[in-house]
Amino acid sequence: MSQPSQVPEEEIGEDYAFTGPLLVNKLQEAGIHPNDIKKLSEAGLNTVEAVAFTPKKHLVTIKGISDQKADKILTEAQKIVPLGFQSATEVHARRSELVHITTGSKQLDALLGGGIETGAITELFGEFRTGKSQICHTLAVTCQLPVSMGGGEGKCLYIDTEGTFRPVRLLAVAERYGLNGEEVLDNVAYARAYNADHQNALLTSASALMSESSGRGELSSRQNHLGRFLRTLQRLADEVFFSFTKVLVAMSNYELFQFGIAVVVTNQVMSNPDAAAGPYASNEKKPIGGNIMAHASTTRLQLKKARGNTRSCKIYDSPCLPEMETHFAILASGIGDPEEEA
Repeated sequence: MSQPSQVPEEEIGEDYAFTGPLLVNKLQEAGIHPNDIKKLSEAGLNTVEAVAFTPKKHLVTIKGISDQKADKILTEAQKIVPLGFQSATEVHARRSELVHITTGSKQLDALLGGGIETGAITELFGEFRTGKSQICHTLAVTCQLPVSMGGGEGKCLYIDTEGTFRPVRLLAVAERYGLNGEEVLDNVAYARAYNADHQNALLTSASALMSESSGRGELSSRQNHLGRFLRTLQRLADEVFFSFTKVLVAMSNYELFQFGIAVVVTNQVMSNPDAAAGPYASNEKKPIGGNIMAHASTTRLQLKKARGNTRSCKIYDSPCLPEMETHFAILASGIGDPEEEA
């Protein structure tokens, strides 16, 4: 029996809080067969935490994992990972350490409470030419900035279904912030998804890619949340057929125990069939995906066209941000404020 199983539960919790998330190989000490651990890893579950947070019904869908094996795996994983209650004070203390990634626009950052929140899924939706792709291109660079400049000192995974990714836009944003263009491009892992199955496969392999490019110490604080986000995105890909058109995963190198991953997805809109008809009715649009996307996204931002290169952004849904609106501009050097354009 492994050492974590022999110490009191209180000590396990303290140990865990100190060391952070553990690689899935740790389950071998608890009697889980190496072949089963390999199957878990191939399914994108690369940490003990990722396994412990996965429902049994999802584990048994992994080829070679039976009901009996799933029960044993979950039992051992949940012995290692504390899944009980915690005080609101502890939650508040961790959230106070959140990193926000700048969008490039001071006005947009102010609307978002400092920028794109790590540890959350942010959804951008709107019609074509509303700035969704341009925000993603800018974030792919700004996530690499030092924390003091509104970045995360990290890297980016960019999954594209429309073929609109343009490295030259990254170089323009990099020049604006004084970054080395070649290094910026090297820190962005890009993939084009051609269908829903391919998109799902890319989401699964993203966790393994991150594991390969990170050291053991760096992996712990980010792998846990990346796995959870990717599983959420995978379920979305299954239930909302190809709804999101881009998936941007910004991996922060900033050493935080609980938060270090920012996920941005873009979504299309459709006409609302429930809207009131008549000559004075507005052409109200709503995001694709219905309740599934609504509940999966932490913050939803509605983008609209304005005059010239100016666009508007409205907080459509958020657990903590008020329903407000602001404007930003699409510049040659990425996303900025309208006065910069002038």
